Amino acid sequence: MTCSESFLYRRMTKRQPGATGTLAEPEGTAEPRFALQSTVNWMHALGIQVRHNGITGPSMRAFYLSKNLQRFSSMTEPAANTVFEQLLMALHHLSALKAMSQAGRDQDLARVAIMSWYYGIYCAASAMIAAKDGSQQQDHSGTATQWDRQIAAMGLAVTPFDLRLTTLVEVDAKQEIQVLAGQHATSVNHLTVRASNASEAYAACLTYLSGTRQYHEWMVCENLLARELAKESLTNFRTSKARQLRDDRLRGKSLGFLHQAFRYRGKANYRDALFLTYEAQAATVLNGFLDDLATVLEAFVNMAGAFSAIRIGASDWQAFINDLNDHLNLLVKPPDVWP
Repeated sequence: MTCSESFLYRRMTKRQPGATGTLAEPEGTAEPRFALQSTVNWMHALGIQVRHNGITGPSMRAFYLSKNLQRFSSMTEPAANTVFEQLLMALHHLSALKAMSQAGRDQDLARVAIMSWYYGIYCAASAMIAAKDGSQQQDHSGTATQWDRQIAAMGLAVTPFDLRLTTLVEVDAKQEIQVLAGQHATSVNHLTVRASNASEAYAACLTYLSGTRQYHEWMVCENLLARELAKESLTNFRTSKARQLRDDRLRGKSLGFLHQAFRYRGKANYRDALFLTYEAQAATVLNGFLDDLATVLEAFVNMAGAFSAIRIGASDWQAFINDLNDHLNLLVKPPDVWP
């Protein structure tokens, strides 16, 4: 039986004859084949970029020293403890991913591996924010926004984690994508074609950034249709007033790596139950996927650790590393990620 002949596929997937969707997605879930390709190919592209750019603990320390990053002299102990706590949790998620990648069953572990990847990114980003200004956000959206504003927008993240848009307005965002693309500009959709080199991987990262912008625009539009536009008895964006409301809302929003990671996690955790398992080629396509997840998370943790080490200062950082070396019982040890 092919995937398209399956009971669940026919009932749940968009554009299938007789599809009835789900309560969350009445029009049907995404086509599993393309959802799987996008999921795997973005992470593979990130992995290629990470390796190409040589993101390691020492390289990240050199990067931040070149940025003249300074110790946060007024950091409170609770803020420092939060940095240590979040980095420790990031190590937990990285160790889990490393252990999963050794199991040899990527298709069985893909969904939970994406969860570990995302929460590792989230914890490491939270550590960076606390090390930057001594604060901690209480939700995923707030963390993504603060990381983008305080880290990526300030030039304190490295490629591919630095790729961002300053607006969600389509025409303006497209211009920013073109500038970012530069010599990597291409008409090929590198989320359906697996990248094989750094240039293709960079283009794939921009494709995912553009796709995430479209997703966020859709969410903004749905919210406007349900609230402000509903009060005006408007049901679409054909009028100049509706378009102005939409663009005003989109203009004030930026988009960075944490926003993309959050979308990525939500896709696997809440949507598209079929895409990681029902596509006929899933086992083949997912081969090496967990290795890519671990590679990308390790690079992000390298970056967060180097940033935090400088902001916290040598004495407390070394005490933290010594404590981990003495007591941490995880597959990943501090010397694996931090100098």
